[in-house]
Amino acid sequence: MSTKNTEQKQTPWAIIAVIIAAIIAFVIYFYVIAGDENNNSDTIATTAVVPAKIPEVEPEITPELIAPEGATEQVEENTMELEPEILLPTLDESDTWFSTKLPTLTWRKELLKLVVTEDIIRRFVVFTDNFSQGSLAYEHTPLIIPNAKFTALEEATDKGIKLQWDESSTRRFSNYVDLLRSMDSEALVQWYVELKPLIDQAYGELGYPEQDFTEVLHNAITKVLDMEIPKNQPELERLSVMYKYKDQSLESLDDAEKLLLRLGKENLLVIKSVLLEINEKLARAR
Repeated sequence: MSTKNTEQKQTPWAIIAVIIAAIIAFVIYFYVIAGDENNNSDTIATTAVVPAKIPEVEPEITPELIAPEGATEQVEENTMELEPEILLPTLDESDTWFSTKLPTLTWRKELLKLVVTEDIIRRFVVFTDNFSQGSLAYEHTPLIIPNAKFTALEEATDKGIKLQWDESSTRRFSNYVDLLRSMDSEALVQWYVELKPLIDQAYGELGYPEQDFTEVLHNAITKVLDMEIPKNQPELERLSVMYKYKDQSLESLDDAEKLLLRLGKENLLVIKSVLLEINEKLARAR
């Protein structure tokens, strides 16, 4: 074969090789070089259009007010302590109001006839004030004075007539003691607290505007509780119309203490028991 023919045979393969090389070059350019350029272009574009980050606004939190410990309980207690206002009459018009309320204090209503209901609050204040000081204001007593008189037993001895205490004479005070014993002590103290403004007014009329009458009442009750009861029947003597105690320790007692002595042992023990209960409840109510 001639050289010309050989060249003609090699020409198609050369052309094919060139075409294949061109295709490979195009593929490399498209997937590698062009791909990198596209990625860079996308990154730049994406970065350009990203909006500025808007800070998130957190919802406003209202601080919870925590009540001090025990405040809720205190409010509830204050609410429970609220009581309806008690409307009292004037001191001068209090007798009718008092007489209406008095029967609610005792189940022995038949014994209420022993109570003097005229100007009763002033009587109670005046008598208690005098009693606490050892004297008896009979003209202001809140109770009707018993009709029965004190009596003594006469006994003939070698030394003459001996006068002794007649224990039966203490029976004249039995109804008064029963009335006191039948009183509802809780209601009695509560009633005293309610009437305190009128009681203070009556006490102020005596010239004690700045003093607390409850102290006077406490002193009067203490006087009864401290009264000692003689173990034996007191011996008496009669120098005139009135009887006197032969024992000077008894005769030297003040009028209030002598009244307690005349009540007799049994009556005085009952009165002490009732007044002790009232005194304790009165102290808690202050």
